[in-house]
Amino acid sequence: MKKMMGLDLGDAWVGIATSDYMKIAAKPLKTFATAAFDQGLIKLLAQEPIEVIVVGLPITVGGGTDSDQTRTIRAEAVRLEALVLEKGFTDIKWVLWDERLSSKRAASVGKRPENKEEKLMQHAKAAAFVLQNYLDHLSFIAS
Repeated sequence: MKKMMGLDLGDAWVGIATSDYMKIAAKPLKTFATAAFDQGLIKLLAQEPIEVIVVGLPITVGGGTDSDQTRTIRAEAVRLEALVLEKGFTDIKWVLWDERLSSKRAASVGKRPENKEEKLMQHAKAAAFVLQNYLDHLSFIAS
């Protein structure tokens, strides 16, 4: 069995979450500096059996349309998919998933971050919210 991975792509940081093998629950995994993410992603894919990568797509809250950031994330997802294919991970499916308000939800859950490490985990929590939303969607359409 394989897992799913969620990504919250940001300008400075990338949050990563993974599902369990049953694809029921998502949990925050790690946050990378954007500059180190390519190498970190390839290393994680070599360690974790992943079949789907869900990328959070920042669609505008008001109108549900694309913004400059939405277009940036779409382009980055295409670039990352090409990188992953180039490195030999050929059977991973990529999904762009609406992430509206996931970062705000991640910041509102639990205690207030007290140090840099806890603040960085907010990005991984946002990725977990995106992935969990996708997992819930799959569960809903399967029932």
